[in-house]
Amino acid sequence: MKATHRSYQLHFKRPGGTSRGVLTQKETHLLLLEDAGATGIGECGLFLGLSADDRPGYDAKLDWVCKNTSLGPQGLAAALEQWPSIRFGVEQAFRSLASEHPMVLFPSRFLEGEPLPINGLIWMGTLDFMQEQIEAKLAEGNRCLKLKIGALGFEEELSLLHALRKRYSSRDLELRVDANGAFSPGEALERLKALADLDLHSIEQPIAAGQREAMATLCSKTPLPIALDEELIGVFPASEQAAMLDAVAPQYIILKPSLVGGYAASEQWIRLAQERGIGWWVTSALESNIGLNAIAQWTATLNVDMPQGLGTGSLFTNNFESPLYVEGGYLRYDNTRPWRLDKLEALCT
Repeated sequence: MKATHRSYQLHFKRPGGTSRGVLTQKETHLLLLEDAGATGIGECGLFLGLSADDRPGYDAKLDWVCKNTSLGPQGLAAALEQWPSIRFGVEQAFRSLASEHPMVLFPSRFLEGEPLPINGLIWMGTLDFMQEQIEAKLAEGNRCLKLKIGALGFEEELSLLHALRKRYSSRDLELRVDANGAFSPGEALERLKALADLDLHSIEQPIAAGQREAMATLCSKTPLPIALDEELIGVFPASEQAAMLDAVAPQYIILKPSLVGGYAASEQWIRLAQERGIGWWVTSALESNIGLNAIAQWTATLNVDMPQGLGTGSLFTNNFESPLYVEGGYLRYDNTRPWRLDKLEALCT
């Protein structure tokens, strides 16, 4: 088996604002396997500043994977627990290699045209920019919006949400917010009370990860369901995951396969959450369409009916053309549209 890896820089069409800063590009890595005429492709979606494996030695670990493919997917997975994005890329690449078509990883009704419900993502920015995005997403037919908050003044963001809720009741428009840890523990509960008046679905990561006692207190008192996101990053053994869920008792967890370690790792989180009556949904983490395709096809096998966070494929100017597209608040797969991987082929020559 021949294995290689290549880095690829994705460029945002418009800067993406979060409470951690403004994103203009996204680094990712592609793992390529060749064996007996078959090809396998996986994306290692490193997220700088957020991934647990954003540390020295990333390229060296990819080199090690390419030299040790004889360990197989299970052997490699066992050795890559502390390298979640690489572990996920390995899972994808071996599944891709074994498929009749390298981009068909999980046959399902999704590939036959049954769409996945998603939320429309609203990036931070000026109020005018956020309003512009909201109007565009509503015009596209989205009935679930997720707004990133925490960069502007809270009163400004609250005013924006109030105006939106005046136009649409919660029956007509589901609203989620993502604070990316922007609130301090001292102010968080009062802010959640103000947000709860707007009949929101949930808030992601209201305070920064790593403040377990404060987060547990917040989850026990919150009038608004809390979803843990960054809190899951870097928590790997099942025993530690169970202990964290028991201690914090969130209402939801959010699964980003690139950040938690792939399919098997995500399914472990799902099992632990379900045992505790905790809800969950799946979100992409700014992968290219290669990684988004891998996440969406797996998500389609989970029989989800609530909106997922899978609408990021159209954010980049130089993404790989694919059958994936967003329409009417759904991620869809048109199998009459071809994959265009010429950019990938250029990287490999």
